[in-house]
Amino acid sequence: MPTIENSVSGKKFTRRRFLRIGCLSTAAVGMALCGITAVAPDPPPVVLSSATFGEKTMNKRILIAYATYAGSTQEVAVDIGKTLGERGFAVDVIPVLEKPPVDAYDYVLIGSAVHGSKWLAEALEFVEANQADLSRVPVALFSVCLSGLAKDEAQLASARDTIYGPVRAFVTPVTEVLFAGRINRPGVALGLPGWLARFFPTLDFRNWNKIRSWAQTIFASEAAL
Repeated sequence: MPTIENSVSGKKFTRRRFLRIGCLSTAAVGMALCGITAVAPDPPPVVLSSATFGEKTMNKRILIAYATYAGSTQEVAVDIGKTLGERGFAVDVIPVLEKPPVDAYDYVLIGSAVHGSKWLAEALEFVEANQADLSRVPVALFSVCLSGLAKDEAQLASARDTIYGPVRAFVTPVTEVLFAGRINRPGVALGLPGWLARFFPTLDFRNWNKIRSWAQTIFASEAAL
């Protein structure tokens, strides 16, 4: 698909993205003119944080390393950590930017927000930098993106291949999943001017039951060994 180079920002736009931006812009202006939506409030700034769940004395230690853009993936990572802690694991949830030591854990989950059908750069860099250590432990991958809304299995499989293809070059996961995410102003502003993004309210598509159900079963066979 051909791309268009923006001479001001240096960003590349595919024809699909160009059309999507046009449609979103039209929708936002239309809603504003009709008085359907008010200017969305500023979301709070994202503060990266770590969390610990379960008993530190447990032998089964899990690292959940995450990369987030607007905070949605961080909240998903924490919720997964809480569920795993309730299952009896000792869990540390840590941003990949803090470079947590992979070799200190028995299992590793790595999750990232998705932009342009790709993991955030820091997430992929974390996987590449820890490739050797990740090859010695069971690894699971999760992504938070709108592709997780797809109902058709063929569409989901195609999205997984696109998103996880670059990641699989460095690690062989025991499982990988896509979770639907949240849209707020920082996310919308990736494709629209800031003033126009202000007209979009936060839309949260995350299915917490699906997220927790996945966390209830992940590493079940390995933990039984």
